[in-house]
Amino acid sequence: MTLERQNGSGANGYDLLVVGSANADLVVGVERRPAAGETVLGSDLAVHPGGKGANQAVAAARLGARTALLARVGDDAHGRLLLDSQRAAGVDTAGILVGGAPTGVALITVDPSGDNSIVVSPGANARLTPDDIRAAGHLLARARVVSVQLEIPLATVAEVARTLPPGARLVLNPSPPVPLPLDVLAACDPLVVNEHEARFILGESAAQQPEEWAQALLDLGPRSVVVTLGAEGALVAADGACERVPSPRVEPVDTTGAGDAFTAALAWRLGQGETLVAAAGFAVRVGAAAVTREGAQESFPTAEEVGAA
Repeated sequence: MTLERQNGSGANGYDLLVVGSANADLVVGVERRPAAGETVLGSDLAVHPGGKGANQAVAAARLGARTALLARVGDDAHGRLLLDSQRAAGVDTAGILVGGAPTGVALITVDPSGDNSIVVSPGANARLTPDDIRAAGHLLARARVVSVQLEIPLATVAEVARTLPPGARLVLNPSPPVPLPLDVLAACDPLVVNEHEARFILGESAAQQPEEWAQALLDLGPRSVVVTLGAEGALVAADGACERVPSPRVEPVDTTGAGDAFTAALAWRLGQGETLVAAAGFAVRVGAAAVTREGAQESFPTAEEVGAA
């Protein structure tokens, strides 16, 4: 296995270090998603660079953030596609490990409303280990914000939380959701969840209103919480207070990757010193712009496109 190297912004530090997955997205459009045991016809297969980690890195870099990705891909065509997409967006690929397993793959169906269903084969993502995190300490030490998700092993995410450098901020999107250790929850600032993820973490205690979810999640230990609400925007919560952040109204084309664009934008702006409410306000505009275009990474807007300063 090899470690990909690229000259980047590491000497001056990173606005955002993303530690997470890199997948090839295999996308088929369908009139409706099949029921159990049913076959439906779809569109021609499209192959796109994706994975929650790779998506976030590209989204942040396209907005103008100095961004690096710590991930693992296979020594195969899908891995080369992912490396090329990161380089094209301006992401520092110094942390991308190559080899050891095939590149992860996401099988995605998209219906006419833009809603999607996704099945992920982790591949090389499952081989990103705590040892890899310890070996990449020089990358973490240069990051203002570190963003993680759960398409890599939970033990690896926990190692990121344990080795977070002083002054750095951890942003965690627990997707796909699994039970989280208390020390990981305590490091989150913020924990970023959608309705499904919030209900999974809270279980039977989940209430009906997002404000109640946010407070219940805060009670589990995160320093702050952001609940994404799709077309309704987001809810931010910290220090016992909650505030809704509305989203601009758009006509959705494809929601694939929109949550990743939101989280990347939020993490970057937090690293720039913005308040949680202000960062979420920017992030909902980025997410809204992303759903108006097909695909994941190719749908992510620039800062100019969302009217950012």
